[in-house]
Amino acid sequence: VQLQAFGGGLVQAGGYLRLSCAASGRTFSSYAVGWFRQAPGKEREFVAAISWSGGSTYYADSVKGRFTISRDNAKNTVYLQMNSLKPEDTAVYYCAADRSPGPHHVIYEYDYWGQGTLVTVSS
Repeated sequence: VQLQAFGGGLVQAGGYLRLSCAASGRTFSSYAVGWFRQAPGKEREFVAAISWSGGSTYYADSVKGRFTISRDNAKNTVYLQMNSLKPEDTAVYYCAADRSPGPHHVIYEYDYWGQGTLVTVSS
């Protein structure tokens, strides 16, 4: 499966963005999908994940209550709605897919990665 993340941009603190992860392939519904982010000088970290059916989700504590992950398997797309953005949310955001039911945060188990989209939150 090939993934493409888009929707990043520059937003003021308190604002919102919606990221999209578009996938190719007819078996997308067989993959759990996760969002990760990497800020300058920091390691890539888990943000949110969704099961292959969309019935289960999992969030990092730092985004819980502000971010919402969802998917539309008919459109082969996973979304990350980001509200109440903070400057510390600034990072390159990546989507990744794992051929498992999911959701989980184990980065090395995700086999397929998109190219990343930059989110910048100004104070």
